[in-house]
Order: sequence, then structure tokens, then C-alpha cells
Amino acid sequence: MNSSSTGLSPSDYIGIESELGAHNYKPLDVILARGEGVWVWDTDGNKYLDCLSAYSAINQGHCHPGIRQALIGQAANLTLTSRAFRNDQLALFYEDICALTGSHKVLPMNSGSEAVESALKAARKWGYEVKGVPAGQAEIIVCENNFHGRTLAIVGFSTDPVARTNFGPFTPGFRVIPFGDAEALETAMTPNTVAFLVEPIQGEAGVIIPPAGYLSAVREICTAHNVTLILDEIQTGLGRTGKLLAEEHDGIEADVTLLGKALSGGFYPVSAVLSNTEVLGVLGPGEHGSTFGGNPLACAVARAALRVLVEEGMIENAAAMGAYFQDALASINSDIVAEVRGRGLLIAIELVDEAGDARHYCEALQKRGVLCKETHLKTIRFAPPLIITKDQIDWVMEQIRPVLAA
Repeated sequence: MNSSSTGLSPSDYIGIESELGAHNYKPLDVILARGEGVWVWDTDGNKYLDCLSAYSAINQGHCHPGIRQALIGQAANLTLTSRAFRNDQLALFYEDICALTGSHKVLPMNSGSEAVESALKAARKWGYEVKGVPAGQAEIIVCENNFHGRTLAIVGFSTDPVARTNFGPFTPGFRVIPFGDAEALETAMTPNTVAFLVEPIQGEAGVIIPPAGYLSAVREICTAHNVTLILDEIQTGLGRTGKLLAEEHDGIEADVTLLGKALSGGFYPVSAVLSNTEVLGVLGPGEHGSTFGGNPLACAVARAALRVLVEEGMIENAAAMGAYFQDALASINSDIVAEVRGRGLLIAIELVDEAGDARHYCEALQKRGVLCKETHLKTIRFAPPLIITKDQIDWVMEQIRPVLAA
């Protein structure tokens, strides 16, 4: 498809969005119309290598044929029943995801934010009914520079002023500590603490990796204080870091794990709260739910997304290609690069202050056929689909080097 087939130019699309849409995003000015694997094409037929993967929602690549076929097949049979009735895909989804992750209970939802909110509710209820916290006194500890979504409760414990300003008043019951500081977690614990919610790697903050041993210490502290450890793996999970779950790098298991994004391979909103029996076991009929959560279309898509991730070796490829890509980026001789950091195919380039806004470099890369996105002012994030090859990384590097050397 090109612009002539719709009669609209790129500036027409942008103008319509600007006039009719809320201005809550600042995307790069590329109008995408088609995707396949690691590649996308705009309305004028220009080809780009996607190095963002819709913030890790497309780990399996654009329009993966196996997931697409599952979507089409299920859409022809049954799409939605609500949870008022059972369907023939939900139990199979439970079996598949529990077998893969070792989970005991699953709560299916739609968006990542819904998964986070669901976990917060369950953790509070567990705190009152199992741990014995006095009514209305439950506390949940979170980290500075966190990103767990955009709902009102979540932005209430964000430390990002853009996310928070003029959206209050906020939900009480949250305590914020520095990320990567196990001693701060120990100090923040009280008898009323019911959960610690944390990202294994802070993606939106700029791919911030905690010190070695941090998550192991966190696990020990939470166990010692009878506190639920909730790991938000919505961006880091499902192969992105070179393991199925990022927690595996530290050899730990969370009490509650949150998945989303790549759980559908980019075809449909699907998220899930994975838990031990104790935490999700506190929820009874009518106490939480979602009309679309666990619908048969979502379950069929998620089952296919998980299957191809494993059967096609995408997790192992993410580990190998992530190391290759990170080494290549680190070899760039540029006085504007302060640091290259990452794990698997979740990688960031931190620019020096004198380099200017990172968006400028993302726009320059767009012109050379590479799509990536800045996070905050000085960080460029690279997260291509997990199917990327060495030759494709070499081509990306041919575009990156002159941009960062300029």
C-alpha cells in the first residue's frame, strides 16, 4: 500500500491525528502500513527495521504466521463469552502458561496496567486475610523511576512528574524507595507491608539494570518479612532478556509475576497475573474480573504466541544476538556515547549531556531505515524482535555508526 491508494499523504495523516486525537503521545513522523518479521513499511513503501518491537510487545516479529493463523481460526469459531460462561480455550491457556512458567494460579486480563492493578488488589486482600494486617493499613513498596502503567493508582506512586502532575488526589498506601538498593527495602519494611512491586530491569527509565545480587537479596528480604514479591515482567519477560523470565538471571522465583505485551505477539491485548496459590487464592466470585479477560480469542492467540517463542528458539536467539548487538554498539568510537547497557535484546545507549536530545538521533536513524525511540532526554532504547539475525544487526550497525559519529 502507498499513499496514492488512500489519497492521503503522510502530512495528511499527521494533520488528522493532530486535529482529532488527544495529544498524549509524541511519535516519530512515520506512517506505518505493513509489517513482516523485523521489517515494517510506511505508506510510501519505504522499508524500516523495527528496533522497538512496540515496547517489546512484538518479540515474535510482526504478523507471525503461526500466531496469525491461531487468531483467524479462533475468530471463525468463538471470540467472546465473558466469564459468565466457560470456553474451550481458557483451561488450555492455563495449562500451557503454568507448564512453561511453573505457576500455580493464573488471572487473565487484557492490558499490562490491568495486570498490575489486579496484583495490587490481590496483594492487599492477601495482606488482610492471610497475613493479618489491620484493615485499611496495607502498604506496598515500589521503586523510584518505576513504570508500571498509566492508570490513576499507578501514576500515584510514579516519581515521573509528567505522569503525576495534575492527576491527583492519589491512592494512599504506597512507599517509594530507590531502585537497586536492598538495604532501603529492608529499612522500609513494616508489619503492614504486604508487597514489593519491582521491575527486574527498569525499561522505561532507560534500561536500568540493578547491581548484581540485588534481586536475590530482595527475594530473601521479602521471604523473611512475609511480604509478597511482585515482579513486573511485562516488558522484560517472554524472552526479551535472553531468558523466559528476567528473574531467571538471578535464580529466584517471584510470588507474583506479571506478563503482557508479547503474550499475544502483538495481535491482541492479553496480560496475565501468575501467582502461587496463596495470593490469588484470596479472590472469590465477584471480587475481581474483566469482560474480555480470558476470552477464547485472547487465549488462543496467547497459546500460539508462547508456542512459537519456545519452538522457534527465540529466547536463545535473544541471548546470542543481544550479546552480539551490545558488543557491536560498545565498539562504536563516539565522544557522545556515555554508556551502552542491556541484557539480551533490551539495550540502551546513554548519551553525554553535550550530545543534545536523544530524539534527534532517533529521527536521524529513521531517515536511514532504523526505527527506535528515545526514553527521557538522553537515552536511545533498542529492542528489536527476538528473531533478528546477525546480518540484520550488522546492517543496523552500518546505520547507527555514522549517526552517532556525526
